Amino acid sequence: MTNARQLWTILALLFVAIGCTAWVLGEPAPKGVLIFSHSTGFRHESIEPGIAAIRMLAEREGLTVSASEDPAIFSETGLARFKVVVLLSTTTDPAKPESEFLSGTRGAALQRFMRRGGGIVAIHAAADSHYNWPWYGQMIGGYFERHPPGTPKGRITLADRTHPSTRTLPPSFERVDEWYYFKDYDPRMRLLATLDPASIGEQDVNPNPVAWAHEYEGGRVFYTAMGHTGESYADPLFLAHVAGGLRWAAGLEQR
Repeated sequence: MTNARQLWTILALLFVAIGCTAWVLGEPAPKGVLIFSHSTGFRHESIEPGIAAIRMLAEREGLTVSASEDPAIFSETGLARFKVVVLLSTTTDPAKPESEFLSGTRGAALQRFMRRGGGIVAIHAAADSHYNWPWYGQMIGGYFERHPPGTPKGRITLADRTHPSTRTLPPSFERVDEWYYFKDYDPRMRLLATLDPASIGEQDVNPNPVAWAHEYEGGRVFYTAMGHTGESYADPLFLAHVAGGLRWAAGLEQR
């Protein structure tokens, strides 16, 4: 009888150990995508069509989708079912530190999300956010500094044609958008695409980064500065760009 109890005890511990190992290894991996679009700074009219378009892209990849504007979702339990967080033009007011909604435990939850291998897809004004939190700027890869007036047609050139977000795009193409310039841009980013400043009437001659990716603290971050206009979310080239970034951030494509 004693031997039988010992055997059952060993089997029970082995079962628990296997279950714990599977959890640590991320099996089953979360397949959720959170489209988060809360803003306390400039509110982009493109957010609503952006949510609809990104939902379609994610569901096409077999991912489940939730959309929220409640910062309280940034908690240990709130982020547990998500593999990717899409930060869709999530502005704050640089003149008002109190406008930064990912502070305290919410910021800590985002850091833990990244460190367990989460993915970030950051679109357009996600770079116009949280200027008083250096970790956030390092995670994105830079901060918005300025943009020329209006939404002129600019020429994009691919800097990396092997990334999933650029692989199906033409080597160079024109599109209408609001064109960001950045401060604190990290040159170690995997640069994906640049803007020709002359194409929008700017005087500088150096190509301006508009899309990049990197691995950060165990997670993956894809950023595109494009996506200001509502029309962007019906543009096949832009949607292919975002879809590839989403697949890469979710780990569905590895390169």
